[in-house]
Amino acid sequence: MIRTVIVDDEPLAREVLREYLAGDEEFEIVAECANGFEAVQAVTAHDPDVLFLDIQMPKLDGFEVLSLLDRAPVVIFVTAHDEYALRAFDVHALDYLLKPFSEDRFRSVLQRVRKQVAGERTAPVSLAASLRSRPLQRLVVRSEDGTIDVVAVARIDYLEADDDRILIVTGGRKLPKQQTIGDAAAELDPDRFVRIHRSYLLHIDRIERIELYAKDSRVAILRDGTRLPVSRAGYARLKQLL
Repeated sequence: MIRTVIVDDEPLAREVLREYLAGDEEFEIVAECANGFEAVQAVTAHDPDVLFLDIQMPKLDGFEVLSLLDRAPVVIFVTAHDEYALRAFDVHALDYLLKPFSEDRFRSVLQRVRKQVAGERTAPVSLAASLRSRPLQRLVVRSEDGTIDVVAVARIDYLEADDDRILIVTGGRKLPKQQTIGDAAAELDPDRFVRIHRSYLLHIDRIERIELYAKDSRVAILRDGTRLPVSRAGYARLKQLL
C-alpha cells in the first residue's frame, strides 16, 4: 500500500482527492489535514509515502510545511494558483496539479507516484534541505508521548544542550528535541540567536542585562529572571550584536 496524506483547507478539494484515490486500491489515505500545522503533525506521525499538498493555506503554507519536515515524502502540489509552479519544481516536487483537474490527469500522476515510490524516492531527500536556505521560522518537536508541537522561533527564549539533544525553552516550558545545539544554531537566524556558551543558544531579545560574574566570566540575566552563563567567546559574539 502507498500511504497517502491529503492536505487542503477546502473540504470540497479534499473530497475530490479522496474520491479519485478511492478508485485505486494501491493507495491508502492515512490522514486528511485542513491546514499546515495539521500537515506537519500528520507527516511526522504517519511517515507517508506521498503527500498531496495545497500551497495557500492558513497558519502554514505548503512550502513552510515542507521546510519543517525531517524527511519529505513524494510531494504533489495541488493548487488553484499557477504562479508557484517554478518554485514547486525547484524543491523537487514530483508534479503540480492545477485545479480544476480531470480524473485522467490525476491517474497519470498516480502512475508517476508508483514509479517514484518503487525507485526508493531519491529526490525528496533533498527537498526539505533546499527550503532551508533561509533561517527557520518554526521548529517541530515530537514528545515521547507522540504529541507534536510546532514552535514559532520568535517565541523561543533559549536552547539548552542536553547530551545528544536540545531543550527548547519557551514560556516556562522545556521541550526536548533530538538535535545537537550546533545544528540548531546553523538553522536559526544568527542576527537573533547567539551561542553565549557551549551549552546555551540565546534569543538576544530576551536579554535584560549582562553582569560580570568572575574574572573573564559573565552571566546573562533574562527578562524573566533566568540566569545563563556567558563564556568569553560567547561575550565576544554578544558584543557584535548588541
